[in-house]
Amino acid sequence: MKMRMDINCDLGESFGAFKVGNDSDVMPHITSANIACGFHAGDPMTIAQTVRLAKKYKVAVGAHPGFPDLAGFGRREMHLTPEEAENYTLYQVSAVYGFAKALGLNLQHVKPHGALYNMAGEDEKLSDAIVRAVKKLDDKLVIFAPPASALAKSSSRAKLRVALEFFADRAYNPDGSLVSRRQKGAIIQDAREVVRRAITIAKEGTVATLGGEVLNLGRIHTICVHGDTPGAVRLTEALKKGLTRAKVTVERVGNFI
Repeated sequence: MKMRMDINCDLGESFGAFKVGNDSDVMPHITSANIACGFHAGDPMTIAQTVRLAKKYKVAVGAHPGFPDLAGFGRREMHLTPEEAENYTLYQVSAVYGFAKALGLNLQHVKPHGALYNMAGEDEKLSDAIVRAVKKLDDKLVIFAPPASALAKSSSRAKLRVALEFFADRAYNPDGSLVSRRQKGAIIQDAREVVRRAITIAKEGTVATLGGEVLNLGRIHTICVHGDTPGAVRLTEALKKGLTRAKVTVERVGNFI
């Protein structure tokens, strides 16, 4: 059976005069781009530039909505009503959707950012609100979600396609959650380790937790490297080459789910 895997990266996270990541150098090594929508990062000029880059390199465009928290980069928890969560998601996804359409592209997917992603993984009301917004806009969009999460289940109930995601540059807890960035060892910057973990998840569906236990995540469709992880260019380049050498076909997730 042919093994297929998508590589995604969070991009377009610069804001005004503040530059985050190295989008132009990362883009050639990925197949799906999660583009910040202006709430946790990004702005209209950055969205436009990032969508143009994605078109140049034939990378699928996705929206990366987050909490309205520029100061905290969307990594601080906020407690929204379901109506707020739905409308904030619809507003943000529509922005990237529009920029993609203006360049003759279709939006492929939606991946919540940071604290919104983590909270939607556990909170059914929040995940349902996000899914309602996405489905209202376009029921052909793919939702990126953690395996066995509330977000994955909400998406499946709504009959939306779900891409189950693995983080190659982040350590895992035994319950499948990500280790807090404040904890030592949470962020993985060694390219060989990133590649080794990715090949194992592609072929076996397992990953070693920070404590050494084996965690079974099952079938994974997309692997993420964060755009603001130190050495993201080096990591994404090594990841694509490593998967290809391991006979895993690297392509945009919309082609195979």
